[in-house]
Amino acid sequence: MMSADQDKGFSSGLNAQVTPKYRRVLLKISGEAFMDASVGYGIDTDTVFQIADQLAEVHKMGVRLAVIVGGGNIFRGSAGTAKGIDPVIADFMGMLATVINALALQDALEKTGVNTRVQTAINMQSIAEPYIRRRAIRHQEKGRMVIFAAGTGNPYFTTDTAAALRALEIGAEVILKATKVDGVFDKDPVKYPDAKMFESLTYMDVLNRELEVMDATAISLCMDNRLPIVVFNLFEKGNLKRIILGERVGTTVSSNS
Repeated sequence: MMSADQDKGFSSGLNAQVTPKYRRVLLKISGEAFMDASVGYGIDTDTVFQIADQLAEVHKMGVRLAVIVGGGNIFRGSAGTAKGIDPVIADFMGMLATVINALALQDALEKTGVNTRVQTAINMQSIAEPYIRRRAIRHQEKGRMVIFAAGTGNPYFTTDTAAALRALEIGAEVILKATKVDGVFDKDPVKYPDAKMFESLTYMDVLNRELEVMDATAISLCMDNRLPIVVFNLFEKGNLKRIILGERVGTTVSSNS
């Protein structure tokens, strides 16, 4: 958690015309968000720049925004395992895919004028910093956006779990999970037009109903530490800013439904 002096320094950077509800945020973006839909894989640079514009808007409000990215648009460990690759090797390949996405996002953000640092859980000092908690916090104090990559650095743990872990480590007040749908539904809204969206859920609702919010390890970690999760549509322009300002958007997962 940040000290009183650190929070004071942070607050001084806020736009006087807005009062964010959340000032320390961890945004989790899946690799599929970066995907070139026309081919079903890879990186669509136009989409990455659109995402970067939204992140930059919030960052310039003075919000300490950290980002963790997935790699499913390039390689997904579970898919590799299903095709016969050793699961540990497959997971490491998936972690490397997240680094590619992190670098793409870094490039787009810096072209919008946002200073960034990529930190990876696997040491690759030629292209990114190693993840060091105190350094990540210090970067945010200096107005830099930190992008976390390579998950936790361990096989068998997803980027969902990495998101929960990093959020707690840097003192985030909320995890924002970016998706391509409006929130959490009782069934796939793409396949079923009558799917019902939940405005709020408890952690136990998510676990008991086996809803695809985040994996069970991540949900349990958030539940134990009372860290709320907001699932929302990143591609609805302005949603990210509205959440930061306290508007009800998407589905909130917390201790109270």
